[in-house]
Amino acid sequence: MDKVIDIDSLVEQLIDREGGYVNNAADRGGPTCFGITQEVARANGYFGSMRALPRDEAAAIYTRLYWLRPNYDELARLAPAVAAELFDTGVNMGPAVATCFLQRALTALNRNGADYPDLVPDGRVGPTTLAALSAFLAKRGAAAGQKVLLRALEALQGERYLRLAERRPANEAFLYGWLANRLGDER
Repeated sequence: MDKVIDIDSLVEQLIDREGGYVNNAADRGGPTCFGITQEVARANGYFGSMRALPRDEAAAIYTRLYWLRPNYDELARLAPAVAAELFDTGVNMGPAVATCFLQRALTALNRNGADYPDLVPDGRVGPTTLAALSAFLAKRGAAAGQKVLLRALEALQGERYLRLAERRPANEAFLYGWLANRLGDER
């Protein structure tokens, strides 16, 4: 679990999983290509047909919005496996949601504040979150700590997918794929 993250490789794997152009009527995201929604593409300066979104443009958007902006590159220096998981979750649910999962898990694992102070789940990786993660890993060990955090993150993610399908029946069309492709070591 102590491998250095190659963000380019992580992005390429993600794009391969996301596939090409899709416009599923049940998906509130509308037309997507490589998993990038039309709204995100437009907000990032791409105004062409979504069918023609260049792969390198999608990769640049993923790197900028879902790796650098949420500071997962900083987090990866401490816990590369956790950073990779948050990147993938952030692409699907938004980086703020993914980061809140981490902050909630770290708070629940701090032994009532004995190891480090509780975190306010604000969805931002900053000095306080990085300090809590560092203290957690120092207490639990890098490999064991990351393993436990990954389990906690995936539990929170899985619960959210189920809740999304329960609240909006149209999301049931996506639930199997979310659980099969977004959780676990198969990625």
